Amino acid sequence: MRVGGYHFPPYLFKPEAPQPRGLVPELLQALNRLQDEYRFVLVPTSATRRYRDLENGRYDLILFESSQWGWQDTPHLGLPLDIEDAEVYVAAAAPGRGQEYFADFAGKRMALYSGYHYGFAGYNADQDYLGRTFKAVLTYSHDSNLRLLQRQRADVAVITRSYLQLYLERYPEAAAGLLVSERFDQVYRHQVLLRPDGPLTQQQMAQLLERLQADGELMRLLRRYHLTLGDKTAPD
Repeated sequence: MRVGGYHFPPYLFKPEAPQPRGLVPELLQALNRLQDEYRFVLVPTSATRRYRDLENGRYDLILFESSQWGWQDTPHLGLPLDIEDAEVYVAAAAPGRGQEYFADFAGKRMALYSGYHYGFAGYNADQDYLGRTFKAVLTYSHDSNLRLLQRQRADVAVITRSYLQLYLERYPEAAAGLLVSERFDQVYRHQVLLRPDGPLTQQQMAQLLERLQADGELMRLLRRYHLTLGDKTAPD
């Protein structure tokens, strides 16, 4: 079972590496330990190439996706995961600066992750549009965007909440220098997206995840990444 994956911290770090890290590789290992009918293997793709790769059958499914993220022209089946995460706005802390700083982005330089779809931009990931409309600086890592804030080369970054929590675990001294928004840019509606003519149905994938949840392994993995699970894993 070929599972597409692109660099999307903390879900997946460097899928092309000999030993990729993140929730996705650990989840695939857990699925392989759970049963022997399917063998789940990671197939590296990219944020921009992932649509074409699914349509061309280079992989069979992709985890922690959203139909809102540019999939409207690519045939796919969706399985809601009901795993909670979000994106938050982050700025450098400064005297007198509070939550009102995030009320209006006019004139602010945005530090964004190349290829990502953002709520404040209407989920338009076109680089020219983002640069022209939001003075966006586009990079390939959340750490780079946080450094841009610290060096005053950007005003606001949009960071995956679970990643920010892991970052502050590693660098607790950074917390005092950051202002984090209370409101979200978007709440992730995570899904498994499957190839319509692929070898695994939505129902079969849902059953595997339910088994993983029943034995406690899924919750153990999610807690490590500051994620929580709702009460449903069922096809649309």
